[in-house]
Amino acid sequence: MNFEAFEPLYEAILADFGFDRAADERARDVAAELATPFPLDRLGDWRGETVAVAGAAPRLVDDVGIARDADVVVAASTAADVLRDRGVAVDCMVTDLDKNPETAAALTREGVPVAAHAHGDNVPAVREWLPRFADERTLATTQAAPAGPVANLGGFTDGDRAAFLADHVGAGRLVFPGWAFDDPDVGPTKARKLDWAARLLRWLERRRGERFGVLDGRREAADAALDAALSGSGQ
Repeated sequence: MNFEAFEPLYEAILADFGFDRAADERARDVAAELATPFPLDRLGDWRGETVAVAGAAPRLVDDVGIARDADVVVAASTAADVLRDRGVAVDCMVTDLDKNPETAAALTREGVPVAAHAHGDNVPAVREWLPRFADERTLATTQAAPAGPVANLGGFTDGDRAAFLADHVGAGRLVFPGWAFDDPDVGPTKARKLDWAARLLRWLERRRGERFGVLDGRREAADAALDAALSGSGQ
């Protein structure tokens, strides 16, 4: 995934939430000052492998076996803690530092790569936590245009960014333990973010020519939203 392909959807997300692109760019630049380059081969060889993209929904407790059976496990946010507590090794963590940054920092020091995301609302966390991460195990990411050591591989929430990361490095099959798009306990903003996560996974699914079971029953709505966003951007 390159930024030029992803940018129309990024612009649609900015418009939908009223986010400030300049704020994302400032956060990216802060991360660039603190991060070092991260060659993606440091993740290991995921080509052709079954990659579990673990979400942090409560159902992850019931889906642990899916992660355990995968070749590679990429955990979004607190999914890393749930899996590790149940004896499932995590091969990479994806986080925007909002819930368990201490886990992310510890993982980097243990040799586990972490994709740490900088966006307009988390600059204080970026300044506080990136210096505590092991540089050689930290991939700094942005949702704006990439710059310096800060990459944009696609995605918006921790979970769908994890899926885009796996795709970018050649994962053969993606499975999705611990995902729930319809959570009655989340607020309206989080619910909209989950809607966007579904849309972005659908976009990725279409690009990969794959069928993600987690999207069953959601494709028609996701397609309509994607087509509207892309047509609005002139794509």
